[in-house]
Amino acid sequence: MELLVAAAIGLLTAVGLYLLLRAHTFPVILGLTFLSYAVNLFLFTMGRLVIDLPPVIAPDARAYADPLPQALVLTAIVISFGMTALIVVLALRGYLETGSDRCDLDAPRHGGEEGGA
Repeated sequence: MELLVAAAIGLLTAVGLYLLLRAHTFPVILGLTFLSYAVNLFLFTMGRLVIDLPPVIAPDARAYADPLPQALVLTAIVISFGMTALIVVLALRGYLETGSDRCDLDAPRHGGEEGGA
C-alpha cells in the first residue's frame, strides 16, 4: 500500500513539474493543479495509512488515525480551488489583452513592432 501511494505522489509531482515548465498558460495551470494534488496526497499520508480506525482517540481503541492531516488536506483543497479559479481568470485576462497564451518573457507581442521613426 505504501509503495502504491508513494508512486502516485511521485507520478503526480513529475507530471506537475513537466506541465509547469511548458510555455503556455493552460499547461502551467494544470501543472500547478497536479502539484497541489501531490501535496494533498502527501499531507493525507502523514496521518498513517490505516483502514477502519477512528479519527479520534476512543477509550477502547487500540490505535487511531491522526485527524490533523485530514483537516490540513480539507483546508488545502479549498484554498487550491480558489487559487486555481484566480489563476484561470488572470490567464484569460492576459490572453485577451495580448492575444497570446504564452507565459515566457521573450514572447513576441501581438501588435507587432511598436515605435517609429
